[in-house]
Formats: sequence, C-alpha cells, structure tokens
Amino acid sequence: MKILDWYILKRYLTTFLLMILLFIPIAITVNLAEKIDKILAAQVPFREVAQYYLDFSIYFANLLFPLFLFLSVIWFTSKLANNTEVIAFLSSGVSFWRFLRPYFIGGFIVAGFSLLLGVYLTPKASKGFNEFTYKYLKGGRKDKDTNNLFRQINENEYIYVSNFDTKSNTGRQFSLEHFEGNKLLYKIKAERISFIQRDSTYRLINYTLRTVGEMSDKIIQKRRKDTLFNFDIEDLTPPKYAAEILSYSELNDFIKKEKERGSSNIGRYQVVQFKKWSLPVSVFILTIIAVSVSSIKRRGGMGFNLALGVFIAMIYVFFDKVFGVMAEQSNFSPIVAVWFPNVVFGCLALYLLFNAKR
Repeated sequence: MKILDWYILKRYLTTFLLMILLFIPIAITVNLAEKIDKILAAQVPFREVAQYYLDFSIYFANLLFPLFLFLSVIWFTSKLANNTEVIAFLSSGVSFWRFLRPYFIGGFIVAGFSLLLGVYLTPKASKGFNEFTYKYLKGGRKDKDTNNLFRQINENEYIYVSNFDTKSNTGRQFSLEHFEGNKLLYKIKAERISFIQRDSTYRLINYTLRTVGEMSDKIIQKRRKDTLFNFDIEDLTPPKYAAEILSYSELNDFIKKEKERGSSNIGRYQVVQFKKWSLPVSVFILTIIAVSVSSIKRRGGMGFNLALGVFIAMIYVFFDKVFGVMAEQSNFSPIVAVWFPNVVFGCLALYLLFNAKR
C-alpha cells in the first residue's frame, strides 16, 4: 500500500473513531441529565447504571452510525481540500479513482465493523438498554409498545398482557382465549404470569379458568397454578423489542415462526432484519457522497462543506425513519422501505462522483 493510501486511510479511521468518542459522551451526558431524577428515585444500583450506559453507547452508536461516518469523512476530506492536498495528489498523476481507493478500503473496514455490531453486539446491548428503560425509566406510565400487548399465537388462541417486565419475565393482567371458529370455548385469566426458567413452565397467580357451557359457565379458581403453554416468552414482549434483542439467525427463525402464526407485526420484525444488511451498504454510499461533496476546494471553506453534509445527512435520516415507520405501521413492503433510501442516495452518490471527477 502506498504512502497516500496509508495517509488517507489513517485519517479516515481516526476521524471516524474520534467522532464517535466525541458524540457518545455528549449523548450520555444529555441522557443522564434527563433521567437522573428517575434513576435516583428508583435507587438504581451503580453497577446497573454503568451497564445501562455501556449498552446505551453501543445502541446509540449503531443508531447514528451513518451520520457519524458521513460527518467524519466530510470533515477530514474538507481539510485535505482546503490545504490543497487533494489538488497536489491529482496533479502528481494520481487519477480520481485511484484517490478513492483508501476510502473504499476504509469503507470495507467500517462496514465489517457495522455488520458485526448489528448482528452480534447490538442485540445484546438492545436487550440491556430496553430492560433498564422498561424497569426503571418508564415508571407506571402507559406506553404503546410495552403495555396492552395482544397477540394471536395460533389459529385458535389469543393472549393478552397489560404490561410485561422483561427483566423478571413477569406480566400483569394476563389472559388466554381459545376459540373454535367464532365460538369462545374457554378463557384463562391471571393477575400475574411469570416464566420459570429452570423447568420452562409458567406460574399464574390468582388463576381463573372459565369454560363456556350451553346453559352456564364452569369456573375454576386457584391461588397459584404452574402450567405449560404452547407459546414462548418472546410472545409476551413488545413487538419491536422482541426483534431487536435477537441475533440474525435467531431473528430469521423468529420471523418464520411469526409468519406461520399469521402475526400482524411481521413488518416490524423485517425492518430490523433488513437493516442489519442495509447499514453496511450505506457506509459506501455515504462515503462516496461525502468525498464528492468535500474534495473540491470552495470559497466558503469547510463551513460550506459541513453545512451541505449535515443537510444531506438529515435528508437521509428522514427518508430512513419515514419509510421505516410506514413499513411498521402499514402493509408497505419492509424491504422497499429499508433499501429505498440506499437506492436513492446511491444514485445521488454516482451523480456527485462523476461531477467531482470532472
């Protein structure tokens, strides 16, 4: 590898790392300032708070990964352009495509890290982040994702839980209804349901079984009942949360099972699934856009390049979020929602690249 490649690659990786190390402490400080009263009121142990902010850092870095990369590439490439280093490189006989080679090498490294982060590290961090949030920060406040969970688990049965604590695997106000056609045959209710990990059973507190009869109903009540159900503990978790905490292979199996059940949340799960692959691809697209925008020395200097870069990045994030929500809340195709921003900005990247080359 030539001196030019090492020089640009080192700037690419160190600036990206510094950008992450700069913004994550700021994000932690802002989050802590907002949540400190709830953390102190709940008397959360310091160890759990420290683990929460470690998970928060990974979760936050994965969430804003493209933005960090985009701004870091614009920053150091603009400095190269302002110092007329880009002009010196190209004037020495180096072609523009050859100039881009270290950027693509850096893109491969960052994309590989992004894939590792999304497939293995982020699901674990997401689990810890969400568990802490639901346990200590939500309080008793109603939340559309964590309360009033209603789900069809097979052709004949539906379950409901008013809220679910992912830390203790405990739900409140649980019910299971069994239908044959349009006729309700029986209904199970419990004030609390807990999953017993050691023997894979469910413990119901204040259990009631109502069997619907022709003339009258038969009711059986017990203070406590341990039993088996034909659903998994993931069926009681919030839809998006259930997808975020699974590794890629587990998520594939989970989506397959949910399709067989006729789940209405497939769009949410598939958005999480497809983003694990679309994010690494976006690394190359945003790198090309950033280099094309910032490799030209402008009268406005770095300020103009950064302003233009932030504007483009905000449009990308806007497209990503809007189409993601559309896929989660409607019948809009998840794969189109996830990949559409990459296709649009990929075309923009090619256009800007050929203009920058000229």
